[in-house]
Amino acid sequence: MLEAAFWGFVGGAALLLGALLGLYLKVGLRVIGLVMAFGAGVLISAVAFELTEEAFHSGGSTAAALGLAAGSITFFAGDWLIDRQGGHRRKSPVHGGVRLPEPAADTGSGGAKAASGAAATSGMALVLGALLDGIPESAAIGISLLGGGGVGVAMVAAVFLSNIPESMSATTGLKASGRSTGWILGLWALVVAASTLSSVAGYALLGGASEETVAFIQTFAAGAILTMLADTMMPEAVEHAGRMVGLLTVLGFAVAFFLSASA
Repeated sequence: MLEAAFWGFVGGAALLLGALLGLYLKVGLRVIGLVMAFGAGVLISAVAFELTEEAFHSGGSTAAALGLAAGSITFFAGDWLIDRQGGHRRKSPVHGGVRLPEPAADTGSGGAKAASGAAATSGMALVLGALLDGIPESAAIGISLLGGGGVGVAMVAAVFLSNIPESMSATTGLKASGRSTGWILGLWALVVAASTLSSVAGYALLGGASEETVAFIQTFAAGAILTMLADTMMPEAVEHAGRMVGLLTVLGFAVAFFLSASA
């Protein structure tokens, strides 16, 4: 269990590293988009070979298919709710997820209170959105430890490499939207803690589970991660880096695939 906690923390700690880079390193939007594309390619490879393929071989096609569908639908529903609460474009290096209402004609205290309330709601949505994005990845790390064969190195590497551009991009946007350094670092510290606990839960709760159950949970995480990539990460990468995103995504995929194949 301690090993699961350690590797979950390692994967999640990349969020803090990316946040620090976003806060103190001036990086152009195009570079951020390209790094996000590389991270997406890494995660796609891990989802395909470390989660879905392994689940298919161990638990069968039914468990794998049901897990993919359940994970995707669950993330989609959670993401939709978070978007409605103000967590729209939480990975954007420009918007920082903040979507305030149109300014009212009344610029007095009523308008200021409305804007303040919207900002607070948006902040909570950003926290929930970051948790929604990070928990499936970390749970997958804990699951990779089941069976006593050691941690899935490719899975940890995929989560680590993808978390850096995710938090770098989101932090750049949060900073531009006026969030304080303390608020931003506190957000990512919360997500790192949740990621560590998710990894432990993925390992501890499934230690005696059947192969079909483990396969379902593996592909549940896979479906959630893939939906996250398509819905929040890849669109931001394409918007800011253009046509080169495809090449960097393939590069990330290839690096993760050969890392996994040689493990």
